Amino acid sequence: MQQNRSENRKIGNAGEAAVAKFLENNGYEILARNYTVKGGEIDIIARKDDHLAFVEVKTRKADAMVSAERAITAKKKRFIIKTAQLYYSRYKKEYGEAICRFDVAAVTMENGSVKHVKYYVSAFDASQA
Repeated sequence: MQQNRSENRKIGNAGEAAVAKFLENNGYEILARNYTVKGGEIDIIARKDDHLAFVEVKTRKADAMVSAERAITAKKKRFIIKTAQLYYSRYKKEYGEAICRFDVAAVTMENGSVKHVKYYVSAFDASQA
């Protein structure tokens, strides 16, 4: 069990690193990774111009039974939205008014390396809380 959890974390870290690099290559500044508060976590928080992107990263092996996209449940979305609201209220003075959105990155791993990143801008919104 511990080995499986460790392997999953390793795969998750590789996916998050690939998405952070993708965002940076597209002009985003990474503000936080694995931002955690009681009741929630956001994998990546990034800023570009007046946009704040709260990014959920799901990494799966190519032969996974459940796709990365399907792994983001309504409950998970609620936790992300709540966490984003707390983050934004805490740092609003620093960033000023921002357009906030919830993005999803689906990462496919094969033979221990990232093969594909599919990035969904505004994958869901706060009305889904």
